[in-house]
Amino acid sequence: MLGWTLMFLVVAIIAAVLGFTGIAGAAAEIAKIIFFIFIVLWVISLIAGALRGKGPRA
Repeated sequence: MLGWTLMFLVVAIIAAVLGFTGIAGAAAEIAKIIFFIFIVLWVISLIAGALRGKGPRA
């Protein structure tokens, strides 16, 4: 999922450089949404692991 975020971020940066502001804004917004979903799922995973008694792997 983080890979998708990075892909949309790259698309947004390229579109912004080329002057496609509408596409750049949309891609940046999608990247932001996917990033926050990734963060929420990561926190849920940490909490579930802590409740099961397994710490983070090193």
